[in-house]
Amino acid sequence: MRSRFLALLLALAGTLFAALPALAIQPFVIKDIRVEGVQRTEAGTVFTYLPVKVGDKIDDEKSSAAVKALYATGFYSDVRLEADGDILIVFVQERPAIAQIDIDGAKEFTKDNLKDGLKQAGISEAKIYDKSLLDRAEKELKRQYTSRGFYGAEVKTTVTPLERNRVSLRFDIVEGEVTKISDINIIGAKDFTERQLLREMKLRTPGWFTWFTKDDQYSKQQLTADLESLRTFYLNRGYIEFNIESTQVSITPDREKIFITIVVTEGPVYRVGETKFGGELIVKEADLRALSTVRTGDVFSRERIVDTTKRITDRLGNDGYSFANVNPVPELDKEKRVASFTFYVDPGRRVYVRRVNIAGNQKTQDEVVRRELRQLESSWYSLEKIARSKERLQRTGFFQEVNIENPAVPGTSDQVDVNVNVTERNTGQLNFGVGYSEAEGLTIQASVSQSNILGTGNLLAFQVNNGDVNKVYSLTYMNPYWTPDGVSRGFDFFRRDVDTQTLSVADYRTYSTGIGMRFGVPVTEYDGVNLGVTFENTKLQIDEFSPVRYQAFVAEFGEKTNTLRFNTSYSRDTRDSLVWPTRGWLNEVSLEVGTPPGDLKYYRASYQSQFLYTNERFLPWLTLLLNGEIGYADGYGGKPLPFFKNFYAGGVGSVRGFETASLGPRDLNGDVLGGNRRLVGNMELLFPMPGNKEKNVRLGVFMDVGNVWGEFQKVTFDSLRASAGLAVSWDSPVGPLRFSIGTPLKKEEGDKVERFQFQLGRVF
Repeated sequence: MRSRFLALLLALAGTLFAALPALAIQPFVIKDIRVEGVQRTEAGTVFTYLPVKVGDKIDDEKSSAAVKALYATGFYSDVRLEADGDILIVFVQERPAIAQIDIDGAKEFTKDNLKDGLKQAGISEAKIYDKSLLDRAEKELKRQYTSRGFYGAEVKTTVTPLERNRVSLRFDIVEGEVTKISDINIIGAKDFTERQLLREMKLRTPGWFTWFTKDDQYSKQQLTADLESLRTFYLNRGYIEFNIESTQVSITPDREKIFITIVVTEGPVYRVGETKFGGELIVKEADLRALSTVRTGDVFSRERIVDTTKRITDRLGNDGYSFANVNPVPELDKEKRVASFTFYVDPGRRVYVRRVNIAGNQKTQDEVVRRELRQLESSWYSLEKIARSKERLQRTGFFQEVNIENPAVPGTSDQVDVNVNVTERNTGQLNFGVGYSEAEGLTIQASVSQSNILGTGNLLAFQVNNGDVNKVYSLTYMNPYWTPDGVSRGFDFFRRDVDTQTLSVADYRTYSTGIGMRFGVPVTEYDGVNLGVTFENTKLQIDEFSPVRYQAFVAEFGEKTNTLRFNTSYSRDTRDSLVWPTRGWLNEVSLEVGTPPGDLKYYRASYQSQFLYTNERFLPWLTLLLNGEIGYADGYGGKPLPFFKNFYAGGVGSVRGFETASLGPRDLNGDVLGGNRRLVGNMELLFPMPGNKEKNVRLGVFMDVGNVWGEFQKVTFDSLRASAGLAVSWDSPVGPLRFSIGTPLKKEEGDKVERFQFQLGRVF
């Protein structure tokens, strides 16, 4: 037995000593290098990473460095160096490459989405296969499924060797069922019921709509957000000492149900004590106190503290202190349960703008952008002027997106640059299309327009509309900055034919040709005056069935009339956008007067007030729209009001749910005559289409009221018509699409109801 053991030791020793020369290289000068073992890669790849070359002297230290360098590439699983005389032989064994990746069993995700996740884990086709990355890849796939609530998802990986040192990876996925939140339990709440608190959380147990919202699927990120919502709920109601003691999330063994337990401590309710202001008060304390929404004796609210801090910071920012810091420091009296606050103000240095930089405007001239800016170079920085500049640029309609940044100038403490980055939208349009509405019937429309000619901001448009009621041919040109201070000037040439046979209105036809010039004069940032003069030639056609007043008008003035009309309006518009408004006011008073030497003497006065409101904190996606319109018209100088200048109501744009232009006085035949007085009111809740990220589709729930009265009718609220319903607005590529489903809430006998109404294309 001993002899056998000794023989084994001698054999092992002999083998060890025989291998030692192979591990060490006797120093020599390399006359040639030969690479063996490559299959997919080229020998040149080895030469690229090899730190020695022909003519170098190699020894143990350099050979060790060479082996490490080739290993570091990740291309090879084994590397050896040997010497054959003066020739260095490099033996390599390549790692296999991933030839293809197959994923089977995936339903919740597309294969492309899962492959993107694998790529993040280092696994993708054509990359070197590393077995150590498979575990990471499987964890990445499970992570993606966990994010969707599939906590029981299983992933099995199969590696299949292929020719030319390649492998194929196959991931077999068993998704299982979505893990739902079975129960959310809040322990420790005394002053509020669990039901009240659960309303503040987005995560919830399965309900009627959770199949769509997926709020019954657990997410760690969403739970963190919900805990912060609970904390905000309590802090806004005076619970300064509120604390979330612990949060426990447990899952059943079958991974089908999740239970969430939240332990809270409410603490007492605090009221606000004294509020003071400290630090460097460059603004009078009385002015700061006027900005504060925190009042002594009120229940403490963190929301009001934050709001006051923001108001003061914005106020300082408007005076050039863009880096101001306001720090509210509380002082708690736990016995009296009172929290006093001192707002310490650190305005920092006053900052002015060194340079305004404009980027992204490939077509629009810099001047067009700069003339809308209210923040100027070499002036004190103003947060209010920055915000207004952004609004003005958005209102031009030239830009899809506007971003303004104000980085500090390196090496200075009192200078910033204003970087205006715009994303242009296509302002030129060549459209030809077909539209339809209940009022107009089939319409053929064509238009060529450019609202930003050669990047100058000027508008040129030619439009054609061929509808059953309105046929319009117009040419428009407008320069919004005819003068450097923003006075606009425009010219209009038009031909407009009106045929009321398809409407409920009494039959008549007009053929008008005109030319006009108009000016817009800015008064303030939000106020403006518009002035215009138009000469119009109108030809009237009636028949024996037309109302008596129509026949009397033609008998007095003839079938052809010339009108010189003056238009003026005053408006105040603080809306944040003309395309997708969410807040602000529009108030406009307008007057149209027909004067000598024209044949007609009349006037039409109207007033519109529109209000939009969005609560950015609680329901930022919901907008309330209130709109009211009043109109009055009459003749003067002993002349009557032309019947074709009457007001009408009903249909899209006034009172939906009733036929277009169907409300108001009628003749003995039941045809609508229109009236000289008009009242319309609209209330609508607007919200974006779910799943639509672009601001071009809006849904609305509306209620409309309105009517039109004749000269000898009494205006009463009892005679108003009312309707309610749903509406959709879509600014489609072929023109605006508007349709509504309305139900009359108040109607009279003889009113013509039209519940579904829509209009594709704009009637000019």
